[in-house]
Amino acid sequence: MYDRILVAVDGSEPANAAFDHALDVAADCDAEVRALYVADTNRDSVTTVGTNVRDALEAEGEDVIEGARERAAVRDVDFEGEVVQGEPGESILEAADVRDADLVAMGTSGKGGIRRFLLGSVAEHVVRRAEVPVLTVRADEEVRVEYPYDSILVPTDGSEHASRAMERAVDLARRHDATLHVLSVVDVMAVGVDVRADLMIDQLEERAHEAVEDAGAEAGEAGVDVVTDTIVGSIPREIRSYAEDEEIDLLAMGTHGRRGVDRVLLGSVTERVLRTAPAPVLTVRGRDEGE
Repeated sequence: MYDRILVAVDGSEPANAAFDHALDVAADCDAEVRALYVADTNRDSVTTVGTNVRDALEAEGEDVIEGARERAAVRDVDFEGEVVQGEPGESILEAADVRDADLVAMGTSGKGGIRRFLLGSVAEHVVRRAEVPVLTVRADEEVRVEYPYDSILVPTDGSEHASRAMERAVDLARRHDATLHVLSVVDVMAVGVDVRADLMIDQLEERAHEAVEDAGAEAGEAGVDVVTDTIVGSIPREIRSYAEDEEIDLLAMGTHGRRGVDRVLLGSVTERVLRTAPAPVLTVRGRDEGE
């Protein structure tokens, strides 16, 4: 499934949660884990102070890498660690490309504030731009982090981006003999209230049913146990609620590299799910127009 997993580390609780989950995946796949610590020397507060602060950041990074090395050794996982200077988001993307990673794992946070570089906007930047799947993990008591996966949720709107996530989810469900849940959420609030609203809602519901039926049929043909459902409501809220109620172990979602929102499951919706998901989220980037 995976051969080389890149994990962004900084010693924070979310990063540690992502690293431990990546070790679970690597041990199962016999994959190599490369831990990357980015000393963010591009910040004004660092560049103005000078060499001593940069050296301190790199020394801290070496300590974090050494701790990661020890945890990998306990799991008998092949490990390499690296400390680099640069802007975190772009450094992670560059390392994934240079090291030919087939999965990036990183921690994220649902809090309003951002604790160090792995939280909030950096994780979302990597999710949007990475060419390979990105596994994000929130560090919170309410988050289920279980491996192997027994249940996987794929929200779908029938788009090509969602289909890419569906393909990956089917492979994972087959590998783990997991139940695959396929969900489509009809966001009636986006329709508004006018004389055409009822007709538009009917059309949206019909498309949602078609999307889950097509995805369910695909999973069934692959020999995967599948459950399908269509729900009316707020997309991020209903995805979270469904994942909680069904005790989902992994959410798989499609995303894209553009700044705009492409249909209902992409852009800001995916990023809102990352901040609130009760389980790890695997995001899979679809092909954008022109690619």
